[in-house]
This record gives sequence, C-alpha cells and structure tokens, in this order.
Amino acid sequence: MKKQIDPINDRLTELDAVTSKNAKDIQDVDSRAQAGIQKAQASADAANQVATAAGSQAQQASTTAQTASGHVSQIATTVNGLDQYQKVTEADILFKAGSPKLSDDARKQLDDLATTLNGQKGYVLEVEGHSPLAGSAGIQSSQRLAEAVKRYLVTEHEIPVYRMHAVALGNAVVADPAVPQDPGAKPARVKTSTVHIRLMENSLAAQGAAPPQGAAASTGAERP
Repeated sequence: MKKQIDPINDRLTELDAVTSKNAKDIQDVDSRAQAGIQKAQASADAANQVATAAGSQAQQASTTAQTASGHVSQIATTVNGLDQYQKVTEADILFKAGSPKLSDDARKQLDDLATTLNGQKGYVLEVEGHSPLAGSAGIQSSQRLAEAVKRYLVTEHEIPVYRMHAVALGNAVVADPAVPQDPGAKPARVKTSTVHIRLMENSLAAQGAAPPQGAAASTGAERP
C-alpha cells in the first residue's frame, strides 16, 4: 500500500514545488511591471514639468518682447515730439513813434504774459520786431524794439534768454499761411511800430503739464 502511495505523494510534492515557483515567478513579473509603470509615470511627469517650464519661459519671453516693443514705440514718439511746437497764445506790444520805451500798457501785457510762464517748461517765445520805416532804418528800429521787449522779460521776470528768439523784420509782413494770398496784390507794409510775441509750447511738455493760464485766448491788440 505504501508503495502505491509514495509515488503519489512525491508527485504532489513536485506539483506543490512547481506551483510555488510559478507563484513566485508571477510575483516577480508583477513587481517588474509595477516598477516599469512607475518609472514610465515618473518620466512622463518629468517631461510634463519640462514642457510646463518651457511654456512659462516662452510666455515670459513674449511679455518681454511686448514690453521692449512698447519702450521702442515710446522712444520713437518722444524723438518725434522733440521738435514739435504749437502756438499757445500771442500778443502785440505797441510802441509810440518808434521809441523803444515801453508804455504802462506794454509793461502790463508783458507782465501778464510772463505770469502764464510760471513753472512752465518746454516753451519758446518768438519775438518779431516791426517798424513802418523802410530799408535798413526800419530793420534797425524794429531790432531796438525787439531788444527792449527781451530786456524787460529778462530783467523783470527772469525769463531765460535761450527761451526767446528774436528777428527784426522792419516794415516787411510775414504772410500767414492760413490766409489765402492774392498773387497780384502788392506786398503789405506795417504802419505802426510793434513787437509781436508768440508763445510756442513743445508737444512733449504739453502732455505732462496743464496749459498756461489764458492759453485759450490771444492777448494784446490785433496784429498789423
């Protein structure tokens, strides 16, 4: 009986060993598979982080480029506006018989004009001297008138000399480009001794400051 059972027990023992080995092999395969999956997931996560970082850098580069473009546009606007002036107000200072002596009314006009310049930057004063005299006598007379106006603004109101640009025009009249001219008409000539002052403001200064007082209206008598 024992002889019949022993082979069966040996076979069962052998089957148990094979089963145990198969179970161990399956466990090893599952462990390797899990390790491979985890490694692949880690690689995928790392790749996703790299892609996210690359996207963030690209966005930052785009923002930097847009900022630089804005700065370039701002600089271009500034450069274009450096030599752009617009008229703010103007005045005509009258003189009696060509004498360079300023009257009380003339002083009052210059005082009012100087008041509008307090705290202002980026402006120039165009000073045009006019005289009814002809030739060199008219030019010399109009030059004395223009110098009298400049001297008063410098000494009484400390207007910088570099802010004023003067020209002696004698009895010549500068044509207004806004007024149509008759080609056949004789050139006009002035009949009174005057100094025409035109306040011009730089367009860049106008962006950061309020317009001078009285900028909406012209001051003084009608220009001859």
